[in-house]
Amino acid sequence: MPANLALTSLALLLGGRDPQPSPEGERLTILISGGKMTKALTLARAFHRAGHRVVLVEQEKYRWTGHRFSRCVDVFRTVPRPQDPGYAEALLDVVRQESVDVYVPVCSPVASYHDAAAAPLLEAHCRVIHADAETIKTLDDKEALAALAAGLGLSVPDAHRMTSPEQVAAFDFASADPPYVLKSIAYDPVNRLDLTPLPRPTPEATAAFARSKPITAETPWVMQHLVEGVEYCTHSTVVEGRIQVWACCPSSAFQVNYAMVDKPEILAWVRGLVEPLGLTGQISFDVMQTPDGRVLPIECNPRTHSAITMFYDHPDLAEAYLGRREEPVVPTVASRPTYWAYHEAWRLLRAPGSWRERWRTVREGVDAVFDPRDPLPFLMLHHLQIPALLLQNLVAGRDWVKIDFNIGKLVEPAGD
Repeated sequence: MPANLALTSLALLLGGRDPQPSPEGERLTILISGGKMTKALTLARAFHRAGHRVVLVEQEKYRWTGHRFSRCVDVFRTVPRPQDPGYAEALLDVVRQESVDVYVPVCSPVASYHDAAAAPLLEAHCRVIHADAETIKTLDDKEALAALAAGLGLSVPDAHRMTSPEQVAAFDFASADPPYVLKSIAYDPVNRLDLTPLPRPTPEATAAFARSKPITAETPWVMQHLVEGVEYCTHSTVVEGRIQVWACCPSSAFQVNYAMVDKPEILAWVRGLVEPLGLTGQISFDVMQTPDGRVLPIECNPRTHSAITMFYDHPDLAEAYLGRREEPVVPTVASRPTYWAYHEAWRLLRAPGSWRERWRTVREGVDAVFDPRDPLPFLMLHHLQIPALLLQNLVAGRDWVKIDFNIGKLVEPAGD
């Protein structure tokens, strides 16, 4: 706390304020949701520095997000949980009261569909940069995504929908192409990290593993071919099928370091999906590139990716979100990989022998939250937002798995 307070105080004294440039055309009011997440802060800063007015919203549970204290946020409002019946109307109230011109949803996995469902209500009053509800459902469903992409002539991994553990146990692995992994179609913050290969050594072990997962007809899972290769994550902001913002990074199951890599073959695959469909929204893919160069999608997350933090210094990010680019913007040549200081500190505590790697990450990168021109979010994230969430869980007696400083939440079983 003393070190963070001293750093923030020094930045407040010496960091100065952002100039307020005049945007190209009129000054717009931009509504950004997901206020607890670093990616929302990145976009708030981008739109503010392009001369626009920023309204940030988040559900009541996260009302003490450190990002509400940003110099780049003009108004902070709370709304109900996305799955609550009054969510769309609450967003509409904010849109009307703040005269919002553009809504940029920065969705949690749970919110993606609900923001899409709210869009028809909002679009009479503002522009919404998000796909429609049916498209969101298709992209979020790993088996449906594979079928859609294959229909467009794109490469996909073998995938099978599973609606019961018995269906997994009865699967004919001998005539298929194992190994496979089981993945929840609905977002599951805990089970998503389990990539146990199937089949197990015996049929009984395979059946027991399947029974350990909550697979039902109401909550189906997908059994997907376990692809060997290098994993990448991508972010694309798309307007009417044209990619406006593009990022591609090496990835892993729990990714909190982002460094841009040039992978034109992955960009071509994503273009092959979004262009024919004429999509608008923020579309993120996790893909594997096989040793022979094929690009195979593991999953699609139709929402903002944290890789957007790599655009922390890009002067044209806001313009690109508004669909004013002929070619996609990518991180600047001068941009450095992004990291989260407290994640790096935790890794160091868990593995003191990794200090060289931790030091290299810090030396060569930039903290995704700290900005000397806008230092309060860094202080308040670590000393208000996360402590408030820990206190809430302590009082309520709720379990949690880990702290995610990037997303600004406690990862909880069956959480958002």
